[in-house]
Amino acid sequence: EVQLVESGGGLVQAGGSLRLSCAASGFAFDDVAIAWFRQVPGREREPVSCFSTSDRRTYIYESVGGRFTVSSDNAKNTVYLQMNSLKPEDTGVYYCAAELGLSCVVRTPVPDYWGQGTQVTVSS
Repeated sequence: EVQLVESGGGLVQAGGSLRLSCAASGFAFDDVAIAWFRQVPGREREPVSCFSTSDRRTYIYESVGGRFTVSSDNAKNTVYLQMNSLKPEDTGVYYCAAELGLSCVVRTPVPDYWGQGTQVTVSS
């Protein structure tokens, strides 16, 4: 059974930081693109970051600029999203998603699998 389990969401003040985790299981972790998407109220779901395990390439989407970084622990089949300098407009549900066999340099992932999401709330 494929599982993507997010954790680390919560409430933080503007300017603060959070680290989200995505623990993957049920598929080979050595050739997959793990992406973070977010659903902000009133807007379509948008990609935030991408990390591909085969070539260890990362991509941070323009909407979050240089504030977010992504890393992984292959031994734990886990990808992390470090979010710094958070703004109220970052508030939303953050989803971990996976597309098998993709490198992030090719295109934005079209996920085969989704996690259940974790709420991030940034207060002003």
